[in-house]
Amino acid sequence: MTVQLPLSLTRSTRPYQFGVTLGLSLLLLACSSPNTTVNPDVAQGTATPSPSAESDISSGQMLPITAEAEIRGQRIQLEVARTPEQQAMGLMYRRELADDRGMLFPFAFPRPAQFWMRNTLIPLDMLFLLNGEVKAIAANAAPCTTPTCPLYESGVPVNQVIELRGGRAAELGIQVGDRITIRTLPAPNNTQ
Repeated sequence: MTVQLPLSLTRSTRPYQFGVTLGLSLLLLACSSPNTTVNPDVAQGTATPSPSAESDISSGQMLPITAEAEIRGQRIQLEVARTPEQQAMGLMYRRELADDRGMLFPFAFPRPAQFWMRNTLIPLDMLFLLNGEVKAIAANAAPCTTPTCPLYESGVPVNQVIELRGGRAAELGIQVGDRITIRTLPAPNNTQ
């Protein structure tokens, strides 16, 4: 047995069906929108360092040097924070960062990035890069030991961020638009 609804009844439900379909589509789109905040779990106390990193929390994680950046003729050895846990920890709890050292945060695809300085004890410069081009610089981001810390944002999609000692970007004369060459180091030559 088939029930046929009056034409006026089926027309009156179409706006509701359209609204539900549109609402679900927007919800799915919002859930898939890429945006990166490095250290988001730290605020909730759930971040843990990667087991592959030396992770005495009082001194921060020390990742192996696995990349090198060429910045205005200077070579900067980079620890590479590959996993979400390594990226969440970043340079937290570190008491110093040498002039020729930094940390690289690579992302699988370009997206806006947000960093904060929670539990970071030294000022840092953040270079936001897209395919090796400096798109934004957060200079001398201040240490923050309180639960609420300011965000430092790329403002545009990026696929890499390099953190250097605070003031180092200015010392090297780095500006938005500069190109930075990053190369992966062969595994046998990795040093700390």
